[in-house]
Amino acid sequence: MRNPSNIKELVQLKPDYIGFIFYPKSKRFIGDQISDEILSLIPVYIQKVGVFVDEPFDSLLEKFKSNRLDMAQLHGSEIPGYCQRLKMLGIPLIKVFNISNDFDFELVKPYGPWCDFYLFDTAGELPGGSGLKFDWEKLDYYSGEKPFFLSGGIKPDDAKNIKHLSHKKLYAIDVNSGFEIEPGLKDIPTLKAFMEEVLVED
Repeated sequence: MRNPSNIKELVQLKPDYIGFIFYPKSKRFIGDQISDEILSLIPVYIQKVGVFVDEPFDSLLEKFKSNRLDMAQLHGSEIPGYCQRLKMLGIPLIKVFNISNDFDFELVKPYGPWCDFYLFDTAGELPGGSGLKFDWEKLDYYSGEKPFFLSGGIKPDDAKNIKHLSHKKLYAIDVNSGFEIEPGLKDIPTLKAFMEEVLVED
């Protein structure tokens, strides 16, 4: 996100996390530095997540500090050792895994000691942004202890199905293109209705 007025509206919904894309090839690229205006709009109870794709280690550290981020989301082919180095510096981590029909969840295990969360997204040619869902039944094959974010092509009419997902490690829902007016600009009324539907108990 990068539009101050849009972020001001979003903050009123009290999401747990707001993501900022530091990947230059993304249509939602924030640049190297989030403006002070935007940073001032985000209360301390909302986590600022920097999304990186194979970012050089020192560059990620610099951007994490200068943008006063709370977490880093690693969306590339980062190896466990890269995650270990960040974690040992006290940086909370979300590691993204792109789920295809033949994905082997054994691949996530080496990251477990160094990541706070996993994020399961849809496999595509480029990192993120496909707007497509993977088969959520694949989640039945994940038996790890690490909580995960569900992402990938989630749209407003998925609220009912999400409420009925019973995986004990499902921690959060990551939404993006299905709730945008244009890249980087959230559709606030649609997002508000979705959040209310997901959070209300039947």
